[in-house]
Amino acid sequence: MHTTDFFSRDLSWLSFNERVLMEAGRPTVPLAERIRFLSIYSSNLDEFYRVRMPALMALQKINKSKAAKEPIYTGALEEAKLIIHRQQELYGQTIAGILPQLEQYQLRLLYNTPLPVEILPELCEYFFTQVLAFLQPVFLSSLRPDFFPANNKLYLVAGLQLPGRKTEYAIVNIPSDSLPRFKAFTANGITYIVFLEDIIRQHLPAIFRDATITGAWNGKITRDAELELTDDFEEDMAGKIEKQISKRDYGFATRFLYQPGLPADCLDALIRQFGLTNASIVAGGTYHNLKDLASLPFNSQVPQYPAWPSIIPAVAASSQSIFDAIAAKDIVLHPPYQSYNTVLRFFNEAAIDPAVSEIYVTLYRVADDSKIVHALISAAKNGKQVTVLVELKARFDEANNIRWARRMKDAGVKILYSDASLKVHAKIALVKRKDKIGVYYAGLLATGNLNESTARFYTDHILLTADYAMLKEMEQLFQLLSQRRKIAGASLKFNKLLVAQFNLQKVFLDLIDREIDLSKRGIPAAITIKLNNLEEKKLIAKLYEASQAGVRIQLLVRSICCLMPGLPGLSENITVKRIVDRYLEHGRVFLFHNAGQEELYMGSADWMDRNIYRRIEVCFPVYDRDIQEEVKHILQLQLSDNVQAVQLDARLQNHPVQSEGEKVRSQEAIYQYLRVKSTTKQ
Repeated sequence: MHTTDFFSRDLSWLSFNERVLMEAGRPTVPLAERIRFLSIYSSNLDEFYRVRMPALMALQKINKSKAAKEPIYTGALEEAKLIIHRQQELYGQTIAGILPQLEQYQLRLLYNTPLPVEILPELCEYFFTQVLAFLQPVFLSSLRPDFFPANNKLYLVAGLQLPGRKTEYAIVNIPSDSLPRFKAFTANGITYIVFLEDIIRQHLPAIFRDATITGAWNGKITRDAELELTDDFEEDMAGKIEKQISKRDYGFATRFLYQPGLPADCLDALIRQFGLTNASIVAGGTYHNLKDLASLPFNSQVPQYPAWPSIIPAVAASSQSIFDAIAAKDIVLHPPYQSYNTVLRFFNEAAIDPAVSEIYVTLYRVADDSKIVHALISAAKNGKQVTVLVELKARFDEANNIRWARRMKDAGVKILYSDASLKVHAKIALVKRKDKIGVYYAGLLATGNLNESTARFYTDHILLTADYAMLKEMEQLFQLLSQRRKIAGASLKFNKLLVAQFNLQKVFLDLIDREIDLSKRGIPAAITIKLNNLEEKKLIAKLYEASQAGVRIQLLVRSICCLMPGLPGLSENITVKRIVDRYLEHGRVFLFHNAGQEELYMGSADWMDRNIYRRIEVCFPVYDRDIQEEVKHILQLQLSDNVQAVQLDARLQNHPVQSEGEKVRSQEAIYQYLRVKSTTKQ
């Protein structure tokens, strides 16, 4: 196996983001949703520059001496820049084609457009009464010692001609974190939507009254977002991370994005003044941080996706104890198609049930106003022993997680943190109940975060079970995590759960090996896997081996995919599809044919280096036959998608799935399937 047999993870991720941009360009997508996909693309690209670009920049330095040993990364930085430049051109063409369509709904986004005179009086009043209070202009030639361009914040660079002096430049902050990025003004039956920076640009003469304005250009600096944590067991992990978060906005710059036309002498001064020599210096469009398009003030006439009201599962509509229902039969939930309220009920009942003595939960990304956490706080105040592992190192959610961890701790919840080198990414909860007869368990195992906010648009699967053996293993895992010692070397043995750091990778390799053996013996063999990301080379190599042995492999990989499909002699029996639609595909599902005795697993783990080697992940078997059939049917609908799915080729290109048969849009088909099934059960 050679490194050239794998895609670069970063170029693969850019390929996925291009698929998102393709959705913005599709005329069949409702207009408001096309703009939302432009926002998603922009947000994704910002994160790429904050997280992955620093890694590519570091690899470029390494490759100067080791390029021959790591050919997969040779030139990846430059290739990434070329891909991004091409995508940005497509972005500009796409938004230019979309914005005029708003006018049929009496909306006009003023994008590179002069401000109409009829809105200027109201706009002027808004500037002086609402905007001016947040502005802190500084001259580039005499910066205040405390001035430092914040990470990913917007700035306006103004050219000023002062009497008797050469042209000077001033920097004005765009306070989009304090004020709406867009402000609507209505005149003559038309609603004009104005960028905040254009409101400020219009009033630069009022800010610099003694100067003639020679020009104004938008810009922003993107910085490295990684936190640097030492691998120790200090108690105040939250304090350490808070200090690192405060430094994040001062990390080294990875990109300076500026509006074309910025004078060369000003650009040179900015690069020198703010240490941007090693950053990507990119002349982009007029407007930046277009992730804010998600907050564009539409009216109700602008077409959006039709409403899909959440389906209420039968268990949620019953007055029976949810724990009695789980004891009688395993339950599966599929948010957002189905209501997330069943999960909330699981925690709410646990908080007040007198038979519940202990509750254990892992929390990776906590909702801003988490009802789950409120239930856990109530449980602690109701005398339950509540133990919560809060992952403080969940990127960009650190501060919110710290806030909730402290609130729970103040309420009497036992709070656990993972060590600096290991994230706990498992999505699990355990409830322990006692009565006169004995001890009973109820467990929740999920593919996605215990977060009711993201559950509205992330597709996931959640298993509620009373399987005693499986939940005893979960209890052992929580006990290990409670000990605050190194996971490496721990002697726990898992027979049902697949736990990264213990048996997860080995079991998956063994399951693939079994399909290889069956195929070599002439028995039909097949593997179907759905993931967010596929990167880890040992598992990919095993899939290649299976393909060479004749195993039919169907992969649904939302974003990063380092496996090259369809290569003769290597992966000709492997297909890779992506689905991008109204919901974000997020579930992880693993189906092994096993000579007709199919085995199904779900769980939290993508097949990436970080998930396999640097995280605690939990995948779990699905034993209930009804649930197996339900999940397999959902998988089949996704594999059959010929509307929203694309097929990935050996050159990282996204090709629409060609089919002359019935049109299948999997997310819509899954919603209708679950809706009909719910109606049938009632």
